[in-house]
Amino acid sequence: MNYPIPDSPQEIFALRQQPVDEELVAVVIAGVVKVVRAQGQSLEELTAQVLADDPMLDIQQRRWLSKVITQVWDSFY
Repeated sequence: MNYPIPDSPQEIFALRQQPVDEELVAVVIAGVVKVVRAQGQSLEELTAQVLADDPMLDIQQRRWLSKVITQVWDSFY
């Protein structure tokens, strides 16, 4: 099932209705990067948000996600 990369927070939120798989996670990450860049935020701001203490992910998971976001950010150029 090929999902288009979301262009807005609303489109990202709508994906919550889909079954979670690797493709959906990748599309959501790409959508977040796309939306954040369109809003003028920097990679540093986004990674700081990801690395902030959060009860859903432990520090290792947040570091991994930060690296993935950096890779996606770099691929948008």
